[in-house]
Amino acid sequence: MTHMLASTAIPLGLRRTTGVLFVIGAVAFAASASVLSATFDWPDILREPAAVVLPSFTAGGGSLVWTWLATAWTYAILAVPLLLLLTAIGRRDDPVLRVATAIGAASVLLALIGFLRWVFVVPPLAVSYDAGNLVTRAAVEAAWTAQHQFGGALLGEHLGQVLAIAWSVTVSIIIVRTRVLPLWLGVTGLVVSALYLLTQGDVLATAVPPFPVWDLAGLLGSSAWGLWIATLGVTLLLVRPPSQGRVTSDSD
Repeated sequence: MTHMLASTAIPLGLRRTTGVLFVIGAVAFAASASVLSATFDWPDILREPAAVVLPSFTAGGGSLVWTWLATAWTYAILAVPLLLLLTAIGRRDDPVLRVATAIGAASVLLALIGFLRWVFVVPPLAVSYDAGNLVTRAAVEAAWTAQHQFGGALLGEHLGQVLAIAWSVTVSIIIVRTRVLPLWLGVTGLVVSALYLLTQGDVLATAVPPFPVWDLAGLLGSSAWGLWIATLGVTLLLVRPPSQGRVTSDSD
């Protein structure tokens, strides 16, 4: 039996591109979200009733709609490096990471739907609420609650976030086990993912009011997860990939 060593090269250009896109996506989304927080009291306003949210949305005018659009599509940037990551770290044939990549891409899509509600669904509701009588406003409030719970709490905040956490946990475990990236990055990713998962208390409380909520979980969890994404990108840029090889055998 003869043995042949075949090296698996990691394309450095793709690795750098992946790192840059992770950093750009994280920074751009953080900037858009900061503007949204300053102008619309996001995310705290998400838990307010329609009678508070819709007038505030109308007061924000067209600039608020554009801010939501920017927030949505800057987050969507993450889908590209997320899809490239398994090749960028030399794990293109890893079945676990391939599944995790599909899950991560799905999480971005669900979050995008949640964000884009504010561009395509909420504006006409806000107009109807502002111009309507008591009966119309009651109907709009019901419609608001239905779309907010489905498109926001269910799709964007619950499924979108849980799937994103599943992706980051899987990537972190692979880092810890294989050292394709520094160990500290994998360990930090696990801690950050656990912290981000605590934000689900606030989401679940919208359906089960007694569910316990940690008020700081949303701010700390989402901020820490975004910082980890940016750190992942910087690490891809600065840390050289380990030399890799695989042994194949041919029978005589």
